Amino acid sequence: MTLLITGSAGHLGEALMRTLRDRGIAARGLDIVPTPYTDAVGSITDRAFVRAAMAGVTGVLHTATLHKPHVATHARQAFVDTNVTGTLNLLEEAAAAGVAGFVCTSTTSAFGRALVPPPGEPAAWITEAVRPVPKNIYGVTKVAAEDLCELLHGLAKLPCVVLRTSRFFPEDDDDPSALEVRSAANLQANEFLSRRVDIEDVVEAHLVALREAPRIGFGRFIVSATTPFTPDDLAELRHDAPAVLRRRVPGWEAVYAGHGWTMTERLDRVYVNALARERLGWQPRTDFAAVVARLAASGDIRSPMAKTIGIKGYHAGGLGSRA
Repeated sequence: MTLLITGSAGHLGEALMRTLRDRGIAARGLDIVPTPYTDAVGSITDRAFVRAAMAGVTGVLHTATLHKPHVATHARQAFVDTNVTGTLNLLEEAAAAGVAGFVCTSTTSAFGRALVPPPGEPAAWITEAVRPVPKNIYGVTKVAAEDLCELLHGLAKLPCVVLRTSRFFPEDDDDPSALEVRSAANLQANEFLSRRVDIEDVVEAHLVALREAPRIGFGRFIVSATTPFTPDDLAELRHDAPAVLRRRVPGWEAVYAGHGWTMTERLDRVYVNALARERLGWQPRTDFAAVVARLAASGDIRSPMAKTIGIKGYHAGGLGSRA
């Protein structure tokens, strides 16, 4: 069994390669950037390169992408080339090679404008039933890639699972003003309530999805930390999140106070991972309570894998970008 990992130079790609190698599973890393975890250097937009990389592969974990930060630096056509054409190349070559399972890393950013309710409305309860309303070329191309997965499943019976991952990157928030109020670590800890997931749990979600792909056939799943909130909390979360949290996760305030941290005043959305837990059988280990426990014990909210991978940033150019 050999697994093909696209985007092997990126956060998730390297984490997958490290995990698979540690478990003694043959893995072939593919990226445009040469690293110790990249076995084949090239672009997923090159069909011949993809075909050669697919030889002997039994499963594909497709994490390569142009990301949201690239919207400011790359042309829209580059997003179409990498996120759409590149994904189509991989899907068609995987189907031709008789690959047993294909997992495509997508993003909760695909929901776009559906994530923020109008003023005065409760926070949004984001499940797979919410219709994406992309607000930039990144979201548009990720939704298109998801649809290609569904198409190839229908046409070629290729087992495909799409994972819409929430934030797992360690870089600073994309809103610079947020850092004027709270540290990056404080912001990221808060996000575990509603829109963040630990990279160790993302890795496990991908491996579980690949294992279960033949049974599922095709499916889309949200991969985010398990929220402590319920739909009954949504109205109050929009104007007083700390009050709700005091009921749901007692004890966090003292730990936060000891580090000079504060909780966000309000939440506009909550990602719900119930379908991934129930249908895939994925069991995430890190939630907000676990993050608070880490903070209390060591002052560092990161998991061992997050510490190992560190901050990688986003490459400046080219095609076949990493995740």
